[in-house]
Amino acid sequence: MTRAPRTGAPSGSEGADDATSAPDGGAHADLTRRLRAAGCVFAEDEAHILLAETTDADELERRTVRRVAGEPLETIVGFVAFGGLRLAVEPGVFVPRQRTLFLARRAARAASTVAGARVAEPFSGVAPVAAYVRATVPGARLAASDIDPLPLRCARRNLGADAVVVRGDGLAGFGTDATFDVIAAVVPYVPDGEIRTMPREATAHESGRALAGGIDGLVHVRELIASSGARLAERGVLLLEVHRSQVAAARVCARAHGLGLHARTAPDGQTAVIVVRHALA
Repeated sequence: MTRAPRTGAPSGSEGADDATSAPDGGAHADLTRRLRAAGCVFAEDEAHILLAETTDADELERRTVRRVAGEPLETIVGFVAFGGLRLAVEPGVFVPRQRTLFLARRAARAASTVAGARVAEPFSGVAPVAAYVRATVPGARLAASDIDPLPLRCARRNLGADAVVVRGDGLAGFGTDATFDVIAAVVPYVPDGEIRTMPREATAHESGRALAGGIDGLVHVRELIASSGARLAERGVLLLEVHRSQVAAARVCARAHGLGLHARTAPDGQTAVIVVRHALA
């Protein structure tokens, strides 16, 4: 339903065309057959990426075995293509989904209206939203936090030395006094009972902590809404990715904390971005 598997063509395929020239036809056909037999829906694209990103035959075989066993392609090749960027990822991290570009673009749009905007990405994982803002909004001041040190290692690579990258739970990781013009996050929002329905590629290779959001999937959404009022600048905005079925419950929470909330639905018809502001902003 919600923070589910990667959908569409493999996200790494966005960067395949500029990786190297076209691979050898016979090798590509053979690899495609192996991947298709293993159940890879986009076997042809994935074969292109593996061949383009691997120069050693032994390493190609090791990577192919890992993919056939179900490991996400992105963690095998070490990057995910996201909005024109190549973001570092490692085995065990939550791989950013392409649907999150809908959130990232809105975060960048909001940041672009404030000179030197202070932008925070709690629950950052590898920090795809902050990285997109960094690439598209010159002068934005970036901060990212996550409770898991593994994705933070990637986040530091994706954001560069000027960003603040800290280990911490939600907004608490940024200290008690920090305020922001934009807070944008993809918190875990899959209801606990739906984790078992997700593809094995996600449940076996990504941290459950990056997926599960409590009984209704909104535990962390409510936490961020509740804590955001004191962390938003006067005209600041909190942007959160959720499933469209969760918008009404999130609105109730925002109202209870004196905040206004509206939502935008993504082109996929399922993902939504909730936009939370001070009620008079």
